[in-house]
Amino acid sequence: MKLVNVETNEVIAEHVKGAYTFWSRFKGLMLTESMPENAALHISPCTAIHTFFMKYSIDILYLDKEKKIVGIEKDLEPGKVGKKWMNAKSVIELPAGTMDKTSTVMGQRVVLVD
Repeated sequence: MKLVNVETNEVIAEHVKGAYTFWSRFKGLMLTESMPENAALHISPCTAIHTFFMKYSIDILYLDKEKKIVGIEKDLEPGKVGKKWMNAKSVIELPAGTMDKTSTVMGQRVVLVD
């Protein structure tokens, strides 16, 4: 799947993996060595994240039920807890620096395209 910004038609990530079961949401990116550029993990349902047992920083998009961006965190370091964003129903975890390379901002809507 691709992650596309509806407002700008910009592809944010080319290869999005879904974490939709209890165990895949629980594991997330824990114990992975790195996240490839142009990759992402969509975790749903999910209202908050942590980076415990991770070895690298990530950028996070917090999405409401319509996939509108209600929160953005950049460069969340390993061993930290992410912010709690009101109305967040799912999150997209991306390689650190992805948000600085795109024109994505809060309030925009994203879609996942096969």
